[in-house]
Amino acid sequence: MQSNAPTEIASTLQGASIKRHPSPRHDLNPSTAASQKLPVTINAHADLDADSDIDQDEVPLSALDPVPRKQNMPPLPDLRFEQSYLKSIEQAGSWKDVLWITLKDQVIFCFAQGVLWTLVLSGWRHFNRSTKFSGHGAGARLRRWWWGVNNWKLPEAKSRLSDTKLAKKVSEVSLAFLKYYEGEFSSAAQD
Repeated sequence: MQSNAPTEIASTLQGASIKRHPSPRHDLNPSTAASQKLPVTINAHADLDADSDIDQDEVPLSALDPVPRKQNMPPLPDLRFEQSYLKSIEQAGSWKDVLWITLKDQVIFCFAQGVLWTLVLSGWRHFNRSTKFSGHGAGARLRRWWWGVNNWKLPEAKSRLSDTKLAKKVSEVSLAFLKYYEGEFSSAAQD
């Protein structure tokens, strides 16, 4: 039995991985030019004349657009962190205590964890949205270096000189200041 142990293990693993009900649509390798492997279908009432109306050049739609296989999801566990949950309800005196512990451990704590994680991510995004790449500080240099290392395109710095709204405001302010200056100090020259 000692010498047959590896063979038995391999046989067990191979037997466990055999699909008992294979689907020809999903479980066959696609045929290539080198091999034409098609699944065998046995039809007791085969009528050879019925297939004659199908052209040989036609490709069935099922070959062009195959139906995707459903993912086999593992079963959902009854409770997350089962051992800690069992330890928690060990001290419960009634069904109300068990209900409260279950609600607290499985709903409230999970909800609070999700809310806190969302707040952290939102804060991080807000902080990064307002970062500046200009300047000579260590943070700006580090940020420019990091973006350069990752081959990311640095955002274009907005030039305040080409801002038409700012130029209009400056011209309005300077015109208002000039009128004020002339009104206040024009009589001083006449004195």
